[in-house]
Amino acid sequence: MKFIIQRDQLIESVQDVMKAISSRTVIPILTGMKIEARQHGITLTGSDSDISIESYIPAEDNGIVNVEQIEEGNVVLHAKYFPDIVRKLPEKTVELEVDESLKVTIRSGKAEFNLNGQDAEEYPHLPKLQTDDSFEMPTDLLKSLIKQTVFAVSTMETRPILTGVHFKLENNTLNFTATDSHRLASREIPIKEGQSELPSVVVPGKSLNELNKILDDTEEMVEISVTNNQILFRTKHLNFLSRLLDGNYPETSRLIPDHSKTVIHVKTKELLSTIDRASLLAKEERNNVVRLTTKGDQLVEITSNSPEVGTVAEEVNVQSIEGEELKISFSSKYMIDALKAIEYEEVKIEFTGAMRPFIIRPANDDPITQLILPVRTY
Repeated sequence: MKFIIQRDQLIESVQDVMKAISSRTVIPILTGMKIEARQHGITLTGSDSDISIESYIPAEDNGIVNVEQIEEGNVVLHAKYFPDIVRKLPEKTVELEVDESLKVTIRSGKAEFNLNGQDAEEYPHLPKLQTDDSFEMPTDLLKSLIKQTVFAVSTMETRPILTGVHFKLENNTLNFTATDSHRLASREIPIKEGQSELPSVVVPGKSLNELNKILDDTEEMVEISVTNNQILFRTKHLNFLSRLLDGNYPETSRLIPDHSKTVIHVKTKELLSTIDRASLLAKEERNNVVRLTTKGDQLVEITSNSPEVGTVAEEVNVQSIEGEELKISFSSKYMIDALKAIEYEEVKIEFTGAMRPFIIRPANDDPITQLILPVRTY
């Protein structure tokens, strides 16, 4: 096998597939990166058996030549050294050559590295997804769906199903939901007619965080396909395969209150920075509790006190307050996460009493929902 490739292209692909490679894997060959050369281009693969990433570099793309002098073949390279070598090579192009005995030579300018390769035949075959259950959406929209929900997954392995994000597609509406049982984040978007229904699936939060880092903010389409225990995200040059979580996701729709007693409209940024300041003194507490009190006449007060540290109080002007007066305590961290996830200037917060979950939504009713359970303080 042999080819000459643009170094920048190679670095980019190597960084992407490295996100799936773990040094702690049980299968030794998975600590390596598989490189496959075909006349039409080069494919790099990394996997830790939970997620697998394939990155494809076409030999030619829009008239630009990325790879030339290709002699077909494949090899597995040790992922601990290869990325650093490629990153530090002196020239813009890299020549990679593999001989019969799997000795790999990497040349660039006057630099030459010789590495021992491994037989690519021993690398596990990625499952080929044959499925009718697939739909597509713009990449940047998928990224914002992930960003607005994935932070709310549970980090505790006690209920593994809650460490993932629940995807549901029915009646041409796609819904993402995440909860750790103290808070919930969900968003839905319309999917165009003619897309198939999708079995409801739960994708590990860890996989989605990695996917989010790899995907570019573009309007190019990403195709999403599901089989019984895998989900594939496919873009022009990338295949991202993740296992799914087993089990039934709890029914979350009944958690969302259908009426409210107090409604506040407020500028997102102002509330966010006030709660951020109040949380400075709540760090010692297990869940960084702050308290919100309505003051009538378009004012709410945010306070926090730690007996050993001190107290903080700050008033925020809100656009409007409707309904009953209210005092409520909640985790500042959860509130900050929720407000950051809503990328709108103004939010509407609906409360149904001091001990009931409350809802934060964009003021324009875009279907993003953040729900937080209050904290009992005596």
